[in-house]
This record gives sequence, C-alpha cells and structure tokens, in this order.
Amino acid sequence: MSIDFKTFLSVVDHITDARYPVLIRGRHGIGKSTVVYQYAKQNGLPVVERRASQMTEGDLLGLPDLDDTTIAGQKITKFCAPDWLAQACNEPVVLFLDEVDRATVEVRQGIFELCDSRKIAGHTLHPDTLIFAAVNGGQHGAQYQVGEMDPAELDRYTVFDVEPTVEDWLAWAGDNVAKAIWDFINNNHQHLEHSDDYEPNKVYPSRRSWERLSQTLVKANVKWEQSPIVYHLSAGFVGMEAAIAFNDYLREYKNELTVEQLIDEGMVDTTNDWVINEHTAMVEKIKQSKVFNNELDENQLENLASYFVRIPSEVGMLLWTAMGEGDAAQSNIVNFHDIKATDANGETVLVQDHIVSVLTAGNQ
Repeated sequence: MSIDFKTFLSVVDHITDARYPVLIRGRHGIGKSTVVYQYAKQNGLPVVERRASQMTEGDLLGLPDLDDTTIAGQKITKFCAPDWLAQACNEPVVLFLDEVDRATVEVRQGIFELCDSRKIAGHTLHPDTLIFAAVNGGQHGAQYQVGEMDPAELDRYTVFDVEPTVEDWLAWAGDNVAKAIWDFINNNHQHLEHSDDYEPNKVYPSRRSWERLSQTLVKANVKWEQSPIVYHLSAGFVGMEAAIAFNDYLREYKNELTVEQLIDEGMVDTTNDWVINEHTAMVEKIKQSKVFNNELDENQLENLASYFVRIPSEVGMLLWTAMGEGDAAQSNIVNFHDIKATDANGETVLVQDHIVSVLTAGNQ
C-alpha cells in the first residue's frame, strides 16, 4: 500500500521517536531526499548524507588505527571511524543513506548492522541520531538496475512506499519554484511527472526536473513568454511533450486571472465559462497564496462570496476548507457567513444558506 508525503510526515514521528530506521521506497525524482531534508529541518537536525551506491567497506568501517593498541598484552586492530560516522555517533543528526539497493553486498551488510543494532565496528550512534534510507525498489523496482532487498534486510526498517500526490508537490513548490511553473502544473497536473513505463533514452518530466528547470530559467533572466530559449531548456529538462505544453501556456500566461484580481478587484465574471478543472486550479492557487492567513475586509469577502456561490459545489467545499485552515479562519468564516451574493442564476443568496443547500442537496 502506498502513501503520499503528507501522510508520511504525519506518521513518521512515531517511528523516529522509537529510534527505528525508516526506509522510503519510490520512483526517482519524486522528492524522497527532499522530504528527508525537510523533516530534518523541521526537527532542527543536520543531515549527514551518504550514497551507499558509492561506498566501499572502508568508507563504512573506516581505516585501521596505526597506534599500538593491546588487550591483555596482545596487539589488536581498531578502526578509526570515518568522519560521517563519528559525527552521527557524537551528536544528534539525521543519518541519510541513499541508494541502499544499489550498494555492494558488503556495504549493505554493514548498513544491516547499523540499522539493526545502531552500531558498527565498535562505534555506537548517538541516542538521538535518526536513520533514514531511500531506494528506487519496491513496486517500481523492475524499472531500475537495483538489487533486491531480502526479507531479513527489509525487517530492519519501517518501510514506506511513497506515491506523492500533485497536492504534495504544489504545497512544497509554492516557495521553491518559479510562479509560472507552479501555475502551469496547477493547471496541467498530467505534466508533473511520467507515471507509465519508460522508453529507453527518452527524457521525461519529474518533480526534480521541474525544480531544476525553474532554477535554470530564473538565472537565465529572460522574458519567459517571449524567448525561444525557454523551449529548448524545457525540452532538455522535462522532455518534448511537456516543453511544448509549457511554452503554449506561457504565451497566454500574462492573461491568467490572479488571486488578487479575483478577491481584491472582483473580476468574478472572468470565470463564468470555466470548467471544473479551472475552478479547482484557482482554489489551489488561492490556498497557496495564504490569503486566508489575514482577516479579509468587506470588499474581499463580497468578491469571494460572488465566486463561491457560482462554482460547482465540490469545488466550493474545497474553497471553504481552505478558508477554515487559514490563520484568520475564525473571523473570516464568521464574517463570510453573513455575506449576500448573486449566484449563477442571477438570484441573491446568503452565503450560509448556500452552504446549507450544498450540504443537503449535493449539487446546485
């Protein structure tokens, strides 16, 4: 069974509180590493990352100590811990072992002990160090050149098969990618990533590739909707199909309705011919804008109400939920209840009556 990142973050504390290692399995480019770093930041811990696929036994165990060490008069060999292990043993960190299923058997056996006993080569992890690992295996393993993990190896982890939602990415990307890319994906979910089998040597979009395209275009400092450079860069990062759709979108991007135009200026009539997907994208944009963290004035509430009573009921409930999750939810909801607005039929309705009608009738 797969879970999204929102669910993963809601349950993983129970695992780390018990100091058990966590294994995240999923396709490439979905944000496995990003969510580990996000979790570490939220918990005030540094990340010590090692690519298991690039490690040798020496990288894992360290090198022999050249000082004479004896027990009962007999010389013995002790290993000096490598820097990453010393840090994980001497202070609390998130120890992130990536690409474990691409490592050699010997390295995986060492990681086996590290996850099972929290020690290796005589060195014991700090009591508050947390272990995360990531692989491309699991249900998608056949698409990758990875080694299978046997039942005993998997038994050392709490395993999560992650299939992130578009909403997961939109929530993260609001502060991490360019607005035009966020808006494009918000309106074109199908172009976020490839979900079918992969053809050899073909470039496909992924969550990671959109982030990298965003960083590149921002540094390019060009007018996106007017530059042919954008298409060529996009094709290199996300493939031809997504690049064509993105460039077509950019040509009309300046005409796209903004949250400010809808709520502050009351350009509600612009949405009259929209279909449900366009309304859903607008609600997600409103949510991402964090406008509901502030108390709305009367004009903003009236404009929002005019939109609210015209949109499909299921989208209206998404908007209502988003308002309820804002920092100023109490004042906004109380004031919103008493607003009158004109619905799609030209009739004046009270917002609270409209809500009751939606909840009881299901559709308007």
